[in-house]
Amino acid sequence: MTTGPDPDPEQNGPLTLSEELLAETYDALRRIASRQLSRQSATPSLNTTLIVHEAWLKLAGGAGREFNDRNHYLATASRAMRHILVDHARRKATDKRGAGAVHVELEDWLVSDTAPMEAVLTVEDALEALARHAPELEAVVECRFFGGLTTQETADALGRSVRTVERQWSRARAYLSEEFRAD
Repeated sequence: MTTGPDPDPEQNGPLTLSEELLAETYDALRRIASRQLSRQSATPSLNTTLIVHEAWLKLAGGAGREFNDRNHYLATASRAMRHILVDHARRKATDKRGAGAVHVELEDWLVSDTAPMEAVLTVEDALEALARHAPELEAVVECRFFGGLTTQETADALGRSVRTVERQWSRARAYLSEEFRAD
């Protein structure tokens, strides 16, 4: 992390990863994490605060990390949160397949909350296929779906025009819709 004052995150301009940036954007990061968690079933091992802090640690892993502006920072944080959810879903899927070999009664399994975690892996698989097919669309999905950014914020974060983002968002939704129907 670097020292020195960062520009106001509401303004455009480069941002440096700092504790001040976290404090200024903490509520926005919690909203993004909350939105992502709302798509999952309740799980005691994940909560909004944990996701925000884990994402911050992922971002802080790159020394001297700098962002073009607030939207670029939020888009990058959204991607980090996506990876945290996917990693968590993969661990749960591994656990479900026998890691730890805990005996579970059939009735307990029938009311378990693992199906939504499997959905995270399904979405991740579809996004990986999308990235192979059209890599420029993956970033739009991350910003719009995972980050909850508006079309304008996504365009700013990715350095694209609003109309381009609208077209790419439409294409990505159509592609993902086909992927989900194929499964």
